[in-house]
Amino acid sequence: MKRLLVALSFALTFAVVAAGALLAWGRAQFTAEGPLETRAVVRIPEGTGVTGIAERLADKGVIRRPWLFVAGARITGQARRLKAGEFAFPARVSPQGALDVIVSGKTVARKVTLPEGITSREAVQRLRAAEGLTGLVEAVPREGSLLPETYHYRWGDSRAGLIARMQTAMTAFLAERWPERDPGLPLANKREAVTLASIVEKETAKPNERPLVAGVFINRLERGMRLQSDPTVRYALERRGADGSGRLTQANLDLDDPYNTYTHAGLPPGPIANPGRKALRAVLHPAETDYLYFVADGNGGHAFAETLAEHNANVAEWRRQRDTE
Repeated sequence: MKRLLVALSFALTFAVVAAGALLAWGRAQFTAEGPLETRAVVRIPEGTGVTGIAERLADKGVIRRPWLFVAGARITGQARRLKAGEFAFPARVSPQGALDVIVSGKTVARKVTLPEGITSREAVQRLRAAEGLTGLVEAVPREGSLLPETYHYRWGDSRAGLIARMQTAMTAFLAERWPERDPGLPLANKREAVTLASIVEKETAKPNERPLVAGVFINRLERGMRLQSDPTVRYALERRGADGSGRLTQANLDLDDPYNTYTHAGLPPGPIANPGRKALRAVLHPAETDYLYFVADGNGGHAFAETLAEHNANVAEWRRQRDTE
């Protein structure tokens, strides 16, 4: 009997020592560097349990032993705090570190950029191609309703929700800037300001020219002159399904379309694109100038003129440069 008690005592002591050693080893492994050689992004779908998460991390090379991750999550009480989403794990992250990343809920921020002057149809195409967004775009947003800039989103965000953010940004910008506009502008409302800004946006990509171009168009509107803007002709052609790129012909300029500012006076019915902040500011605070005309100068900018004679000379010079290229 004595020998049995001694054996049992020895076995119990061994079990306790072994359990302690195993626990110490597990704790060390749980906080030790992992096998991941470079940063990795892993998506965890909704409804994935702790075991499924551990297996997914192991498949991506983030951790070595799924069971250790599961045990650590349960022992630390974090198994129920794990979240779905797209997470970035740094190189050599430990199982504990990987667990902390998921529990934090800090998912990867993706982004989509709308350049200044993009049309709403082009914006929808970008959103449809953006990885990680969900849902369909039921209808193309109204032209000029989106504010061009870079928008961040998370995996699983909806396209409709992102469009709503773009529209909210434009509405907020106009609500702030419209009351501060220069007095006496021949613009009846914010929609007309966006319309003119979209034309300015398409006319020049040079920030320092935008106020001057806006000033020319303001002068022409005040004098009852037609805007005669080539981008409006291109837009009129494209909305009819025709090709608006390339050199415009006289037939194009004579097109009877409300968006063609060669054949129709005043502003077109609406914007021809989504203008950015700088073009909008240029329209709300145009340069004070006597210029009534401008044409490309062949160097990426424009030559401005006060009289038709000066303008015709600038046009002749531009054509000479164009035809010798």
